[in-house]
Amino acid sequence: MYKAYFIDLDGTMYKGKERIPTAEDFIRRLQEANIPFLFVTNNATKTPQQVADNLRENYGVEVTKNEVYTSGVAAMDFLESQNFGKKLMIVGEEALKSQAVERGYELVGENPDVVLQSLNRDTTYAELEAATLAIRAGAKFVVTNIDSNLPSEKGFIPGSGSITAFLKMSTQQEPIVMGKPSSIIMESALNYLNQQYPEQHFTKEDIAMVGDNYQTDIQAGIQYGMDTLMVLTGFSTREDLEGVAQPTHLVNNLSEWKV
Repeated sequence: MYKAYFIDLDGTMYKGKERIPTAEDFIRRLQEANIPFLFVTNNATKTPQQVADNLRENYGVEVTKNEVYTSGVAAMDFLESQNFGKKLMIVGEEALKSQAVERGYELVGENPDVVLQSLNRDTTYAELEAATLAIRAGAKFVVTNIDSNLPSEKGFIPGSGSITAFLKMSTQQEPIVMGKPSSIIMESALNYLNQQYPEQHFTKEDIAMVGDNYQTDIQAGIQYGMDTLMVLTGFSTREDLEGVAQPTHLVNNLSEWKV
């Protein structure tokens, strides 16, 4: 039915450290059918290589880094397109910082051109204070994603959006959001997919967005004009769909979907 797929990770491919075998089998079926796919994830705490390694080592899914597009990569692509400046203050983890350095950005503790915020599980008040002052002084405020919570084996834990909420309150500024449901990551992911498969030239009508979170994955597809395939293996439930725009397709798990 679709020529390619964008696929979420947390809650779709796995739930914390809990495996979702039907999702793992879905990837194998796509590979056997030679259907391209791209993991489009809001998770900026891992590089594409780390995501691919994690899928291979812990979930039996053999993919390459070229099949992963994170909100961290989207942020780097966006910043390069905007020419805001090369000085970044990052409230985020090592993966995001290393990608910024690789792209030629200077990481600074004050007077940045851009404050780039993501999930940082070790963030301190001092870091948030510095980011607040920088944004109030005129630095661009960019965030990788605004996920309120992350699914884990312990339950739903605070996500990047929880830190964003702090900075929004302290600065009274709205950030530029990279990750789902923003169309920025969807457009960037489509461009990236076409770079990987130049002979095919996909349009958004050729692709389905697969995910478990209505507010991020499914809304991303709806807002971008892309068909959506929602799975009930993670964050959102059937009850969450009452009275809202519906996903194109709804399945309990990916074993119910024919590629």
